[in-house]
Amino acid sequence: MAAPLPRPARSRARRRVAAFALLAVLGAGIALGVSLSRADGLSPMRARIVALAQSQVGYRTDPAHSYCNKFSAFWGAGTADCGNGNRDEQWCADFAAWAWREAGAVVPYQLNPGDLNSDSASFYVWGEDHGTWHPASSHYVPQPGDVAVYGLDPVAVTAVHVAVVTAATGDAGAPDVVNGDGDRTGYSVVETGSHQADADVSGHGAPLSGYVSPLSPAASVAGS
Repeated sequence: MAAPLPRPARSRARRRVAAFALLAVLGAGIALGVSLSRADGLSPMRARIVALAQSQVGYRTDPAHSYCNKFSAFWGAGTADCGNGNRDEQWCADFAAWAWREAGAVVPYQLNPGDLNSDSASFYVWGEDHGTWHPASSHYVPQPGDVAVYGLDPVAVTAVHVAVVTAATGDAGAPDVVNGDGDRTGYSVVETGSHQADADVSGHGAPLSGYVSPLSPAASVAGS
């Protein structure tokens, strides 16, 4: 991978405008998510997860053709070699964990076994530990806000990819999703996947393995 290029300097005014624009987009997306939750019977937390994930569609890594991204930076994860405040690592799990955390779900993000982190399989382990793992063989109907896990090897405890579920499709093995670190429409981008039965990672084609459901803080306390 080529050495990352420094990001051109921006004026404070441009940064403020960009920040206000992002807040406006997020606010509109979250408001839409809450209204959808009333119409579709989703919990407000699940609606927020979907709205947040969808609000990031089109985001690309910076520098281009690197894994330098803002979601890993949010967690302080990855390598600080991007030259612009981003962090460098494959980030589909960092993106999914970000959407959960920002929506108010329980996210213990650490490198400790059993916590969520940049390893896609960490969602499987966390779901097993908290009773929210639903293997594809169970014919569980995915719910918006779940995280879909692809290419899981439960023996080696590895997985190829995770994505945020936005809608069920009538096929439990092929949900509509938003992918962080997808590469179907570009290199390392946030993109949608329609009826996504396989990981959105070139050259792998890893099938859906199951789903992990988020927990609200109240549910976590009640179940402890």
